[in-house]
Amino acid sequence: MRAFLRQSALLFAMTTPPSLIQAIRSGRLNTLRRLFDAGLQLDPSDMQGDAGLAMGMACHMGHKDIVRELFTRGVPVNLANNRLATSPLSMAIRGKQPEIVRLLLELGADLADDQPCGLSTNEIMIARWKAQRDGYAKLPELAPFTLPEIEEIDLSGCAGVDTSVLESDALRLGRDMR
Repeated sequence: MRAFLRQSALLFAMTTPPSLIQAIRSGRLNTLRRLFDAGLQLDPSDMQGDAGLAMGMACHMGHKDIVRELFTRGVPVNLANNRLATSPLSMAIRGKQPEIVRLLLELGADLADDQPCGLSTNEIMIARWKAQRDGYAKLPELAPFTLPEIEEIDLSGCAGVDTSVLESDALRLGRDMR
């Protein structure tokens, strides 16, 4: 697998402008924006031999703003198989970047139920809700008509209030979603 990653990175480096690689590796968002504004085109369906390698590099290095910028420029957060070593999600997990994993989920990345990612069940559930709310994911289990009616409680303060029942309801809903 390491040889495959090295080969993919080498292919990416040979077919991509050095300034793009430098901007991603160093986390220079303004440089990346200038490159795109100057006409740099990344083919999101191919990405010079390996789909999503630019996104994967940014994810592995933990550059949240770069990941978001690449996404807004049309670079996908999902591969056909997000378990591949070069998928943005796998790169973020391997790079021990839980904030990037959360961001990818919020942008609609697909996480397999049995894939460890460094986030708790609650964090995954909240990120998936945000993706659904923002229109980046169409998860049938999060469609408004399938969700149970949730009673909202408005508290002026939380002194002496036992919230364990509310927390257990949220945990149960998260388990039921999986």
